[in-house]
Amino acid sequence: MSQSQRQPDSAVVQNSADSERIPPRLIGAIVAVGSLAFIGILTETVMTVLFPALMREFNVDTATVQWITTIYLLSVAASMPISSFLKRRFRLKAIFLAAVALGVTGSLIMIVAQAFPLMILARIIQGVGSGVATPLMINIILEQSPRSKIGRLMGVGSLVITVAPAIGPTVGGAVTSVLPWRAIFVGAVPLMLIAAVIGCICIEQRTPTEDAYLDPVQLCLIVLALVGLVLALNQGGVAVSAAVSGGVTARPGIIAVVSLIVGLGSLILFAKTSQRAFSPLLRLGILRDPAVLLHAVAYLLLPLVGIGYGYVITNVSQLSLGTSAFVAGSLVLPGALIGAVCAPVGGWFYDRFGAVKPILIPLGIAILGPVLMLVFSMHLTPGLLAGFYFIFGFFYAIGNANVMTSGLSEVPHEFRPDGNAIFNTCLQFGGAAGTALFSTVLTVAQAGAGAEGTPRFAHATAVGGAWTFAVMIVICLIGWGCLASAFRIRARRGAIKV
Repeated sequence: MSQSQRQPDSAVVQNSADSERIPPRLIGAIVAVGSLAFIGILTETVMTVLFPALMREFNVDTATVQWITTIYLLSVAASMPISSFLKRRFRLKAIFLAAVALGVTGSLIMIVAQAFPLMILARIIQGVGSGVATPLMINIILEQSPRSKIGRLMGVGSLVITVAPAIGPTVGGAVTSVLPWRAIFVGAVPLMLIAAVIGCICIEQRTPTEDAYLDPVQLCLIVLALVGLVLALNQGGVAVSAAVSGGVTARPGIIAVVSLIVGLGSLILFAKTSQRAFSPLLRLGILRDPAVLLHAVAYLLLPLVGIGYGYVITNVSQLSLGTSAFVAGSLVLPGALIGAVCAPVGGWFYDRFGAVKPILIPLGIAILGPVLMLVFSMHLTPGLLAGFYFIFGFFYAIGNANVMTSGLSEVPHEFRPDGNAIFNTCLQFGGAAGTALFSTVLTVAQAGAGAEGTPRFAHATAVGGAWTFAVMIVICLIGWGCLASAFRIRARRGAIKV
């Protein structure tokens, strides 16, 4: 081969290598946008470890105080469906700055709030901000990443977000041991402003905007569906708890039934209007692919356990084992932190080995965590709680970080913003439902067990923990089965590497 022939080949190789490099500004954009979600989740998990103290300060029970977390996650879930519309209609920096403004506003309200309803309002505002920021980060990764680096960058995105639950309970316990809990939100404001500066420098607009239309009817329907379903679960638990303790069940029972009807009805109407709409809020047609649908179902179910686990451990350790808030938060730290750090490793496995083994193997091992919790449920110690959660957190992070990446690989490129919105909605709704479900189980177990701090109440909490761990196992098995079925479907198509 002549020198003149080798030079063009060398140029092609060089250009190919350049196209696969990760631009520094892309990393900056991911960090900036992900920081908003990070701060939102951090404050969510911080509040979780403070539930016993907040129950005393605001004179509310377990089922009520968990709305501080549930309403945040629900607001995030309700905001996710509009992310596809926002990306088509507005510039990325404008969306980002709107998310910053919402996050700062919510934090300022939390700093001055003296009533429980005002705290709920603040969490709604913060949730909307995070609900805008999280899919924006994923859209930037999917749109601007080199093809061979998508798995790793999705892992980086997961790292930015999952570090928050790793350190949240510990931060909550540590800060409140020396400062008022509101100091957490005082510190969050300057962090968000720093992220705003980085985002303004690094976020780039690669695709033009378009005149997308937001159907208010569809928006109202999806919000009603999400709110109705979680409220039904919450009030159903209140009704069951009241029945166990001999209280009045009529009011929460009626609310639960009505909310369930409204939630399911709104969801059905949303699906039907989306099929007929010229510019649907979400293109649900991508779920006709059974492989995508099964991935979405798994991404809905697994976060019930992933997000709810921290709530259960911190409350069981305080209310059953009698630990302090700082110790309770520290129990979650090892497993959550190692899981967060290993999320990019899961992305590397995905890029290297395909989807099947990097997802099914670690998620299968992760189920061992709640199994051991159940086996030792009546003999748990703080050390066992931390150790068993470490097993779950490590393997769950490696596997679950790839579920959305795998599911979206089956979605045509032009519909990926819709797929991103659907998967993130599933994630956040699953988290909201998980917190409501597990708090309900604990509340039912505690019903009629006397006052907090008594041996009878501690034993009832331990029993509720055992019930919760059993429910976690069932949820994990169903989610794992959905993913295994999805991979069998894709294997028959010859589309994945086993």
